[in-house]
Amino acid sequence: MTSSIIESPAAEAPDYAAIKQRQQATWASGDYTVVGTTLQIVGETLAEAVDLRAGERVLDVAAGNGNATLAAARRYAEVTSTDYVQALLDRGRARAEAEGLTVSFQLADAEALPFDGASFDCVLSVFGVMFAPDQARAAQELLRVVRPGGRIGMANWTPNGFIGRLFKIIGAHVPPPAGVRPPSLWGTEAQLVQWFGPRALTLKVEHRYFAFRYRSAAHFVQVFRDFYGPTHKAFGALDAAGQAALERDITALIDELDIGGGRGLVVPSEYAEIVITVS
Repeated sequence: MTSSIIESPAAEAPDYAAIKQRQQATWASGDYTVVGTTLQIVGETLAEAVDLRAGERVLDVAAGNGNATLAAARRYAEVTSTDYVQALLDRGRARAEAEGLTVSFQLADAEALPFDGASFDCVLSVFGVMFAPDQARAAQELLRVVRPGGRIGMANWTPNGFIGRLFKIIGAHVPPPAGVRPPSLWGTEAQLVQWFGPRALTLKVEHRYFAFRYRSAAHFVQVFRDFYGPTHKAFGALDAAGQAALERDITALIDELDIGGGRGLVVPSEYAEIVITVS
């Protein structure tokens, strides 16, 4: 008697290049700075958490409109601000120029940073690198460009916080590309240990909250629908009935978490503040 084993075909790797192109279009849509500038306090808090010093070489990865960039430059660090969307870098540059801050801005992909190894004393990312589609490669790049004894500091949304849950709702209405892992994995200690643990002298994760403050749930939905790339694109991909359903689900989540007591909307969103000292 003979037997045969039928092997399942191996799952195809995601087309990261195509996914990245789609992501670039997403983040270039709307106007992220309308939302992004409200998050400045997170960049300031992170700069303190990593104990930035004047004169240190700092890289901001997936900098968006530059919240961590500005925080580091205000502390007299030598800052290079990077993103793969030129329009976002231009907004960050305008903010730095308005404050008279010296910053180098460079178009760059978080998964293929155009810098030599061990080039920076500190690498930062505020709600940025977590959206890189090839997560493991992005983590490797952060480790590659920071010097031994240097630090990596990140602020990443957690899966069960408000923004993590918002992305789950969006994904239920407009499914993400096949094979792409949730960005909120960057907000989980187990995943961070897997990526960074072998090179970490220390790895500290603090759970913090950022409060989204808007006039009302309807105001929040309108702002995110008009200006926040992922939400803007999600609404644009749906017909009228689908848009109404997405709005209902987002509003229900907001109503569940709102602690404003009727005096304006206040929705706390958990994020992980991560500080890693690299060996």
